[in-house]
Amino acid sequence: MHTLTKGTSFGAPTKLENDLASLIIKAIPSIEMIRFVNSGTEATMSAIRLARAFTGKNKIIKFQGGYHGHVDSLLVDAGSGSLTYSVPTSDGIGKEIPNTTLTAKYNDISNIKELFTTHKNDIAAIIVEPIAANMGVVPGKKEFLQELRNITKNNDALLIFDEIVTGFRVSYHGAQHIYNIKPDITCLGKIIGGGFPIGAYGASKEIMEEVAPIGKMYQAGTLSGNPVAISAGLKTLQILDNKKIYQDIDSNTKKLVTEIRNLLNQQNIPNTINQVGSMFTLFFPGEQSR
Repeated sequence: MHTLTKGTSFGAPTKLENDLASLIIKAIPSIEMIRFVNSGTEATMSAIRLARAFTGKNKIIKFQGGYHGHVDSLLVDAGSGSLTYSVPTSDGIGKEIPNTTLTAKYNDISNIKELFTTHKNDIAAIIVEPIAANMGVVPGKKEFLQELRNITKNNDALLIFDEIVTGFRVSYHGAQHIYNIKPDITCLGKIIGGGFPIGAYGASKEIMEEVAPIGKMYQAGTLSGNPVAISAGLKTLQILDNKKIYQDIDSNTKKLVTEIRNLLNQQNIPNTINQVGSMFTLFFPGEQSR
């Protein structure tokens, strides 16, 4: 409330922005510079634009079932096979836009190898949730994510971790800390604003200097980094910088999941529950997502 009384938007950067940026950079080593935006969608949209600008390439790989916001080029699912272009999953998307997006199966590195064989010189980046929330909390296999890192490095493409759901949630340092994999670009969401509308994308200094005004990749927003969201986020992340909080959250979630599973088993209801930290999804009979 104290911040709110001073104003909700300023044309120039504020000290609070610098404080929050410094805190995030300290928490997530893959980020050396960061840019605040207004939502997770803006973060992923800006990240893929940055990847194209930095690499000079055009195509983006995403995974079937992966949700990265309502960006036209990412709001697509699979075509009829791993080597086909994607098709839109929403009306109103230009017919030519999905041609820049390739889709592959999650946790299946063979798809990625095929795509790079076919489109090697035109793939700018892979965007992936290290733990796929939209598909039902499906953890990426360690070897799968490591191969994504290796393949992108070897083909002059970037690896984008969409940590809008997992960042500061599965651990204070994000899922990339759990897997010990350093992406090129990281996207973050509302948690860095304490639930207020905000997002961010960050990367190494070399990559981020492609963004205007230093570089030629334009991105801006009137309310980006507004003091209300920044102030709430700063306080939230200061509170979360405590290992016991994550231990308690994980313990309480496991207890909840165990109780749900026991109740269903008592009624002879087939079930599977995927759980990572405070994230969990209940599946009724059928094959577990993977």
